[in-house]
Amino acid sequence: MPLNEEETKIRLVEPKLKAARWTDSQIAREYYYHRNVRYTHGRIFLVGEDARRREPRRVDYVLRYTDSFIIAVVEAEPESRSSDAGLEQAKDYARDLDVPFAYATNGHGIVEYDFFTHSSRTLQQFPTPDELWNRWVENTHSTDLALAAEIRAEYLAGLQAKWRDPLLHPYCPERLCGKQPFYFQEVAIRRILERIMRGQERVLLNMATGTGKTFVAFQIVWKLIKSGWLQRRHLDRPARVLYLADRIFLRNQAYNTFAPFAQERSGDPRHLIEGHPPNLNRDLYFGIYQTLWSEDENGVRLFQKFPRDFFDLVIIDECHRSGFGTWREILDHFASAIHFGMTATPKQDENIDTYAYFCAEEPEVAIDPENPSKGKWRPPAYRYSMGRGIEDGFLAPYKIHRIYTTVDQTGLHLREAAEQGAEIFVPEGAEPKEIYHTPEFEREITLPDRTQTMVQHLASLLRRFDPMEKTIIFCVDTEHARLVARLLQNEFADLGYDNYAVPIVAEEGSRAEQWLEDFADSDKRTPVVATTVDLLTTGVDVPSCRNIVFMRTVASPIVFKQIIGRGSRLDEATGKLWFRIIDYTGATRLIDQWDLPPAPPTMPQGPFTAAIEGIVVHAQTGDLLVRASVRVHVGPNIQQGPALTDENGAFQFTNLPAGRIVLIASAPGFRHKEMKVATEADTVTTVVLELKPDTGPVQKIRVEGLEVQIAEETVFVVEATGEQLSLDEFRDYTRRVVTTRAQAEGTLRAIWVNPQQRERFLTGLRQQGIHPSLLAELLGVPDADTFDLLAHIAFGSPIRTRSERATAFLNRQQAFLSRFGEDARRVILAMLEKYRLYGLEEISHHEIFNLSPFRDWGGVSKIQRWFGDISAMRQALTEMQKRLYAEV
Repeated sequence: MPLNEEETKIRLVEPKLKAARWTDSQIAREYYYHRNVRYTHGRIFLVGEDARRREPRRVDYVLRYTDSFIIAVVEAEPESRSSDAGLEQAKDYARDLDVPFAYATNGHGIVEYDFFTHSSRTLQQFPTPDELWNRWVENTHSTDLALAAEIRAEYLAGLQAKWRDPLLHPYCPERLCGKQPFYFQEVAIRRILERIMRGQERVLLNMATGTGKTFVAFQIVWKLIKSGWLQRRHLDRPARVLYLADRIFLRNQAYNTFAPFAQERSGDPRHLIEGHPPNLNRDLYFGIYQTLWSEDENGVRLFQKFPRDFFDLVIIDECHRSGFGTWREILDHFASAIHFGMTATPKQDENIDTYAYFCAEEPEVAIDPENPSKGKWRPPAYRYSMGRGIEDGFLAPYKIHRIYTTVDQTGLHLREAAEQGAEIFVPEGAEPKEIYHTPEFEREITLPDRTQTMVQHLASLLRRFDPMEKTIIFCVDTEHARLVARLLQNEFADLGYDNYAVPIVAEEGSRAEQWLEDFADSDKRTPVVATTVDLLTTGVDVPSCRNIVFMRTVASPIVFKQIIGRGSRLDEATGKLWFRIIDYTGATRLIDQWDLPPAPPTMPQGPFTAAIEGIVVHAQTGDLLVRASVRVHVGPNIQQGPALTDENGAFQFTNLPAGRIVLIASAPGFRHKEMKVATEADTVTTVVLELKPDTGPVQKIRVEGLEVQIAEETVFVVEATGEQLSLDEFRDYTRRVVTTRAQAEGTLRAIWVNPQQRERFLTGLRQQGIHPSLLAELLGVPDADTFDLLAHIAFGSPIRTRSERATAFLNRQQAFLSRFGEDARRVILAMLEKYRLYGLEEISHHEIFNLSPFRDWGGVSKIQRWFGDISAMRQALTEMQKRLYAEV
């Protein structure tokens, strides 16, 4: 008799692996295999408010050349199947794990797929570890070839030699850093190291918020330093690394992540850059742009006091957001270092220059291999999107609640508001407009009644969900954040917490820092709600955050992705496996699938023969403004200037593209001004920029006494297909799926009364993202019978509750019940009560007999005798279920 899959592994596959010098022990930490590796967690999906996981992806064998270097995967099939039956599956696993060799075997024949040659071959035995490593080196040239030759030439013990190669050097031990990398982090680490070791000086990593970019950077630095590779660039001094961020808490977070370096030696090699003069006696530096850009009393910036070749590696965190001015000058100063950028956002119009800078050395590939006309681009070293993180089960999925107030839906007409009795306060210097829309609310015009309505609605949602769930609310400005916090604090004053809702804004200083620390701590009950403007858009790790609320408009897809990243982290400690996006401003229109290839960049096109010249003047007096600053934006993140006006208040820019560009002018004591200018090829366009005196901030127009209501509220669900479906769309989708499987209500009923067919039917629905309990929640009928719910959606039948069906059964099926003895009737009636409470699926499982009262009656072994035997009991309970659904 042929061996099954497990027997094939143990008796046939593993002896072949061991014969090729692969071992089942990692004590030596080289040349070993892991068996039955679960490399994803399994996607989390929502059934109502309940989160469940799908099966994780597993591979039969992962072959590691060293503990930190996966080189191949093996998929085993039962002896009775052909040796190549599992090859396509093995190739899928290899693509996920980014390894070049995939094997399929039935224990006798072995089929190898080589991703370098894109071809397969049949083998009688597995290649040895060194054979695979040599093939990998020859095909990739990703390792330092001089180093590889040097290692081979030395007479060193195996691991001691291999560990001089960063790719093969072990990760930081789990006892020091608390965790080991996930599969996608291993891929990222390997991809970055490959590029650095072959001499690439600019590298970009694109990983979604919450997937551990800082941890990846730490492991890369650990391998480069502990292997000695980084110091081999110059043997006269230690290797030095600069970690560059744009916020103090991101800098401090990285500093803490790199703590294992301090535990492995007597002195701490880390240093926080906090001001002049610089400390030049450490190895690992952590700073923010603002500090490095700061000047001393002589006008010398801090970064200029470091020698140009001081650092070997500069890591730029959230590099898309760093501004193509400040960080570029700092990086130019340290031009001899390797520059490693990290971002959580894909390539878009807003960060084209970021990608161009860090990806210049990457090979050019087609944006869409299926459609070459879309052009080419240079992708980052590795990409791992939020969508992929959700699919793998490492990130939390989300549910969307989209709400519009009446004033957001129609806009605010000042004249109509006044006619309806609202009071309008127009401060000096403000210029009222006839109509205002959502993006202008709380920026140009403040509407306390609108804010009050939104806060009251949000409070009703939080009471329904759980008022103690951590919530972040993104507001327009500091004033707005403080107002929302105060109103929400009042809404939940009955809970007895003084810090239930707090404004975490820069203006609150050290108090905001303490609130933030407490808010991020899952063990602290308060603050529960944090209102903010932008301090919580990036970097802050609050895994327990359940609700992300938009009370401000967002135009940038990058900012939107950063914000929802605050909720995407899992928190097993608090049971948080998914989160909500509560959207009052239409921000969720920016959701997209950023796994897809990027759109062609909208870079300005030549010829660059246009020019602009002009003057800057005082708007009220007409006086020329000397040394006013003018710059021109010609494309996303691309600018010329700033240039200073001469003694005639004049400026000029040349080599501009034809099209619409933006001029920005500013001067001390004046408000800055933006002007859109249309340029033409081979033409000089003349402009006059008028700057108004800066008399302090203009107060916002205030409107009080408005009648503001919630006009529309929609719940969106994240489908298995990745679609965002509204309730109506979800109902239509469900109707199509159900009627495809059951064309009429009678067909559905026939399926329903057959336990095996019903289970197959429900399994099929779940696979397509349809969960009856979710439908019941969305329709507001939590106690509806599942059959009736589906029949209602698909065929328009009335919805009946389980209680109604149970009562109808008792009224109509007395003759059926009288066929059984007292004990058997007692069982059927108890089953009926279980159905009334929990539904048909719960009473269809054999485990029901392990629950009370059946357990108390002796379980299935005794109960089946009350019906005669097990077969008679099953027949009686199946008939009971059929009679539950008898046509009325």
